[in-house]
Amino acid sequence: MSRKLLVTSALPYANGPIHIGHLVEYLQTDIWVRFQKAMGRTCLYLCADDTHGTPVMIRARKEGITPDQLIARVHAEHLKDFTGFGIQFDNYYTTHSEENRLLSEMIYARAKAKGSIVKKTVLQAYDEQEKMWLPDRYIKGTCPRCKAENQYGDSCDVCGSHYQTVELINPVSVISGQKPVMKESTHFFFRLSDYEAQLKTFYKEGYVQASVQNKLEEWFSAGLKDWDISRDGPYFGFKIPGEKDKYFYVWLDAPIGYMASCKNYCDRNGLVFEQVWNAGEYEIYHFIGKDIMYFHALFWPAVLMSADLRRPNKLFVHGFLTVNGQKMSKSKGTFIQASTYLNHLDPQYLRYYYASKLTGDVSDIDLNFEDFINRVNADLVGKLANLASRSGPMLCKKLDGMLGRLDDEGRRLISELTAARQEIVDSYESLNFAGAIRKIASLADVCNKYVEQHQPWATIKTDPEGTRTSLTAILNAMRILTIYLKPVLPEFAAKVEQFLAVGPLAFADVDKVLEDHKINDYIRLVERVEKEKVDAMIEESKPQDAPNAAEAPAVLDEPLAPECTIEDFMKVDLRVARVTKASAVEGADKLLSLELDLGAMKKNVFAGIAKAYKPEELVGRLVVCVANLKPRKMKFGLSEGMVCAAGPGGAEVFLLNVDSGAKPGQRVH
Repeated sequence: MSRKLLVTSALPYANGPIHIGHLVEYLQTDIWVRFQKAMGRTCLYLCADDTHGTPVMIRARKEGITPDQLIARVHAEHLKDFTGFGIQFDNYYTTHSEENRLLSEMIYARAKAKGSIVKKTVLQAYDEQEKMWLPDRYIKGTCPRCKAENQYGDSCDVCGSHYQTVELINPVSVISGQKPVMKESTHFFFRLSDYEAQLKTFYKEGYVQASVQNKLEEWFSAGLKDWDISRDGPYFGFKIPGEKDKYFYVWLDAPIGYMASCKNYCDRNGLVFEQVWNAGEYEIYHFIGKDIMYFHALFWPAVLMSADLRRPNKLFVHGFLTVNGQKMSKSKGTFIQASTYLNHLDPQYLRYYYASKLTGDVSDIDLNFEDFINRVNADLVGKLANLASRSGPMLCKKLDGMLGRLDDEGRRLISELTAARQEIVDSYESLNFAGAIRKIASLADVCNKYVEQHQPWATIKTDPEGTRTSLTAILNAMRILTIYLKPVLPEFAAKVEQFLAVGPLAFADVDKVLEDHKINDYIRLVERVEKEKVDAMIEESKPQDAPNAAEAPAVLDEPLAPECTIEDFMKVDLRVARVTKASAVEGADKLLSLELDLGAMKKNVFAGIAKAYKPEELVGRLVVCVANLKPRKMKFGLSEGMVCAAGPGGAEVFLLNVDSGAKPGQRVH
């Protein structure tokens, strides 16, 4: 009996465009789904926009439109981008739907009936000017642990600490710039700990990858906490039944959107939703990024358990995307929107390159543009497309486009390719796309070696029928390689199918051969990547120059800090210091511990530069140090100063340069 699968990707948030980092997941999922379909299996690929929450409400307000208008526009933009990259959903829906509302209410009612929903009084921030409750990410202030300024209401980017919003020092609303007031409110919580035993059993059945299982053990050791599933109005979302001004938190109804998309698809296609989702007839697989693992690995299956609903078979977790070895950067032009990419480059390039990197684990992958250009041009154009371009036109122009029959040598070549079928199938099935691509590229090398040995461009002049025989082998080899590549390169495959005059190819066709068969005129399959186009894409992705002051008023992203006087500023004693020791700080992935030599003294300093600099790069370097900063006790030790750096943060932090002739302890003016 053929397998039936239901596959989802994480729901993109309806508050912004799709970018190339998002595409790692959707291309990974699309390739796997296309592989399953090419194996002859029933496979539904379902997704939707995640539409609820405060950010959507605020953005719509800023644009002067309703949230419904905003999410409708973004839905069309998302679908256009996905379609441009050949991502083929069976249903792309929205969480702002009647199906999702009814399912959310049903699941909530079942969890409540089991006693898994409880009320608690919470203290939260309220913006009196805007008349709204503030989520953690809409509050900034000073970290209560390391005293770093301009940190979010729930965590610190400098020391990595997590804390309650009420602990934040000097908090301000990022919407109004005013200090929020703390007010009590009654919220609804889901008792996650009720399902601890069931969850542990569920994980033993193989729901997550081994590396994810290790992370889950940490969470269990720390203790499962009740989950706040409600928000106070004003809020864009579903109202909680029986409550006056309470709404389901977006993270409750978002994953239920998988089910809602399924229900919508079933209703439109004559299927029974209960059979597809709950009966076990379909295997269910979720693809997500590691940033939302907590919700999908713990909360989502527990919520389904509380409602006596079917749990997914497997959660596939992938890593993030870096570009040229660093976090995507707007200033460097490497934070690239999907639409910008499509303005300049063929989407097949990115599909192929991502596939060559994805291995099925949670490791990050890197898009290195030099490697991207070289790999696509060498493998996809030079090895694979080249097979067709060296044989198809010749057969059409010189031999009436008619394939002959395979000889013994040709059959041995085809046999070598067909023998790789199971290895490639296994690689696709296990999400080891990189392994599949490596094998396909190595087979292309074998085929190109056959071409070089037979030299059809030479033999066509002296032995036309012998040339027809060798071209028959080459084009049959091309057909098999196309089958293997089709999940990754559907457009490439469609062109091969057209010029070979065959129907849609599938893995069941690997063992077939084309003999005494007339092909159509050759179609160019793919062009070389031009570096100039890559450069143009990067340039377009950089922020545009800000308008001058005469054209538009300046806008501050954050409220100004309290004024200081020139006398205050003159108190800062800046000195040259040499880094004599540098090391990572255990438990703080953004901090480095530095020992600084200021000539007459040494200081130990914690610096939030670990994303930008490796410890070994700093030893011996001259830096600028605030030498008279009052020492601060941190959870990692005593910090006795500060090194001076600039930049937006993360990997984009740059230490101030110091003249190589400067001496440690020398004053900096």
